[in-house]
Amino acid sequence: MSVVNSIELLFDRPNETLITPKGEDNTVFQLTEQYLPKGYENNGIELNNRFGDNANTIPLKGLSQLPKFPKASQLPVDTDFSLFLPKHQEMATEVIDALLRVPENELQDFLSTCVYARVNLNPQLFNYCFTVALMHRNDTKNVRIQNFAETFPSKFLNSQVFAQARETAAVIPKGTPRIPIIIPRDYTATDLDIEHRLAYFREDIGVNLHHWHWHLVYPFTASDRRIVAKDRRGELFFYMHQQIIARYNGERLNNSLPRTKKFSNWREPIPEAYFPKLDSLTSSRGWPPRQANMRWQDLNRPVDGLNVTIADMERWRRNIEEAIATGMVRLPNGSTQALDIDTLGNMVESSILSPNRELYGSIHNNGHSFSAYMHDPNHRYLESFGVIADEATTMRDPFFYRWHAWIDDLFQRYKESTNVRRYTRSELENRGVDVTSAAIESAGGQMNTLNTFWMMSDVDLSRGLDFSDRGSVFARFTHLNHRPFRYVINVNNTSNARRATVRIFMAPKFDERNLAWALSDQRKMFIEMDRFVVPLNAGQNTIMRESSQSSVSIPFEQTFRDLSAGGQDPRRGDLVSFNYCGCGWPQHMLVPRGTEAGAAYQLFVMLSNYELDKIEQPGGGEMTCKEASSYCGLRDKMYPDKRPMGFPFDRPSATASSIEDFILPNMALVDITIRLQNVTEPNPRNPTN
Repeated sequence: MSVVNSIELLFDRPNETLITPKGEDNTVFQLTEQYLPKGYENNGIELNNRFGDNANTIPLKGLSQLPKFPKASQLPVDTDFSLFLPKHQEMATEVIDALLRVPENELQDFLSTCVYARVNLNPQLFNYCFTVALMHRNDTKNVRIQNFAETFPSKFLNSQVFAQARETAAVIPKGTPRIPIIIPRDYTATDLDIEHRLAYFREDIGVNLHHWHWHLVYPFTASDRRIVAKDRRGELFFYMHQQIIARYNGERLNNSLPRTKKFSNWREPIPEAYFPKLDSLTSSRGWPPRQANMRWQDLNRPVDGLNVTIADMERWRRNIEEAIATGMVRLPNGSTQALDIDTLGNMVESSILSPNRELYGSIHNNGHSFSAYMHDPNHRYLESFGVIADEATTMRDPFFYRWHAWIDDLFQRYKESTNVRRYTRSELENRGVDVTSAAIESAGGQMNTLNTFWMMSDVDLSRGLDFSDRGSVFARFTHLNHRPFRYVINVNNTSNARRATVRIFMAPKFDERNLAWALSDQRKMFIEMDRFVVPLNAGQNTIMRESSQSSVSIPFEQTFRDLSAGGQDPRRGDLVSFNYCGCGWPQHMLVPRGTEAGAAYQLFVMLSNYELDKIEQPGGGEMTCKEASSYCGLRDKMYPDKRPMGFPFDRPSATASSIEDFILPNMALVDITIRLQNVTEPNPRNPTN
């Protein structure tokens, strides 16, 4: 077995000791005394040898110097891990440093270091650090990162599934077809809770995987600054979350609910309750719920390194608002620098790139901690955090969107300030390029109509089912999907042959009162659907673009990647090199739900001036996979668009008061309908239909 394959096995059954076999082929790591887990010092080697008698074995190179984890080893193995907690951040930094310190191309040493960390550390902490290290080392970029929903399924699926799954694994022999465990669509609440109308969005596995993967690609803390200081990282933090809020608000309108109310008074009660119905397989406890009308409280939890008050948060807020009003950032040495969106993103989150963490604090991250510990702010009851403090579960909570609506409002206040120049006509137009028509064609459907429906898909739980028999165990969940469609854009180019950037957005045509929007509000509702560069010939051009090619989303197979089935299939090559590409909005959630009667939307198409868009990438090079660059950027490259993210809707218009007034010859605005076909169909890819 290659070293790369051995490294991949460290993802398997993360809560299970490394003494036992791993992978479908029952492969055993040959442990020496260096690598024995706690509690197995006396009989570990004997047990390991017994498992290895009838199995493939992986010998481990001895380490002349064992890595030391004085901080990380303090986290008990049965505790949940959260990047939002300062103590946990320090632990993660220590482990990532150790894994990156192993010299490049010494993969046997790297494997042994990872095995030592896997044996001695909390499984969630190890999984995070291991994944970040794989993504940021040059010699492990072809190691396939396991689907997090398969290795830690308890973060995505309700707790009742696991008892059934263990019974299935124990009773039905491996190789015999196993009937999927059906997950009901309404398992967290009933329609008595109006917020539950949005459960299909908030609790979607792909949506939560997107958020988890984005934060893997863009960590906010590390000793090696290069891991954090990726091109336009702070601006991307703003834009990715802004798009989540725009998508969520659109879904609210589709469900006869108003846009989400930003959480701006941090001392008022929070009416939204949330009962996640999730258990943690790491801590063997249920995730704490939040009752209605709980409040933020000052946090004093030494165990998490948290000692922060609401007054601290309000002070940081005033300092950031002052920076937005003046357009200037105060540095620790007393000097100032001009504020831009990238700096503001790093200040608000905050990442280690924040110019002055003492003055501007860490508002976004601490807001998650305040929200996650309302039930036990001073660790009196030894309770863990709620779902809002875990990157993989945070988007399930309705309050996530209220908090991020406030965060987005902060960024929008900057974009609306006099310190951000409005676009001139010459920046928006593209002389000689005239978009004569734009339309959507849907397979077997009406022109300019998008059709959505429900689909049932299977996810394999076996890699996360510790201490149970082997063989696939499937859970079947229901999610939104849409019929394939394509854009057809006709363009007249009265100039010479050239290139242009096609930018496609859509937004609801009317607000919650069924009135036409003011552009100042509608611009925040536009969701990016695609962005790509096209060559234009002189004269007439017809551009066709399939929905599956979107620069925003990743294909279903990339979201729910099953590495075993296609791992050795050469045709699947583009789907397995997804470590970076796994970051992207899920294709099945690209189109908003719409309504059964048909929701009125507006499609906006723009062909912008490529000379103002293009980026000279260092080193050139081909992309290895379908990368969802709009929300995730490109690996080791600059963001592939020179314009501000969200252009042309990232700031108010200087002249237009409605979207109709905004349209120039190089743009098109088309009325479209999104219709929900309220049917549920099995996914044709399911292993067992």
